[in-house]
Amino acid sequence: MRVRSLADDFATRFPEDTLVQFNYLPTIRAQLALNRNDPSNAIATLRAAASHELGKANLTDLYPIYVRGEAYLVARQGGEAAAEFQKLLDHRGAVTGEPIGALARLGVARAYALEAKSAQGSDAENYRIRARTAYRDFLTLWKDADRDIPVLKQAQAEYAKLQ
Repeated sequence: MRVRSLADDFATRFPEDTLVQFNYLPTIRAQLALNRNDPSNAIATLRAAASHELGKANLTDLYPIYVRGEAYLVARQGGEAAAEFQKLLDHRGAVTGEPIGALARLGVARAYALEAKSAQGSDAENYRIRARTAYRDFLTLWKDADRDIPVLKQAQAEYAKLQ
């Protein structure tokens, strides 16, 4: 795989670069694991990035958090996913104008919807309410987006199922 060989080359060329070793490479390798439907490996790979996240709360510090949230969603761990995406929402200024800022809202919605499926009684209803609210936030943010964007269509369909 071309991306894997490029990442390996990057690791070899920059063995002492903290940003490369503890941010870029774990994020790339975790995304590759997700592409293979291996969320456990993705989560484990991103452990290397955890100690360097939010140090300066700039954009590059936040991509491992987003990918970890996605990995938790694939692993069907809604609570953990919601916590990761919430970190991004708590640092909105660092992700202004970046796709992960908006997509974190969708991630939170999906995480709460996932939690609603496994919860019982009033807990399930509370998660559904949170999910609907998060979906509305995402859809409101993207109200002027092109209607044929796949992630927008998916979000609209997911939201409709919660109604």
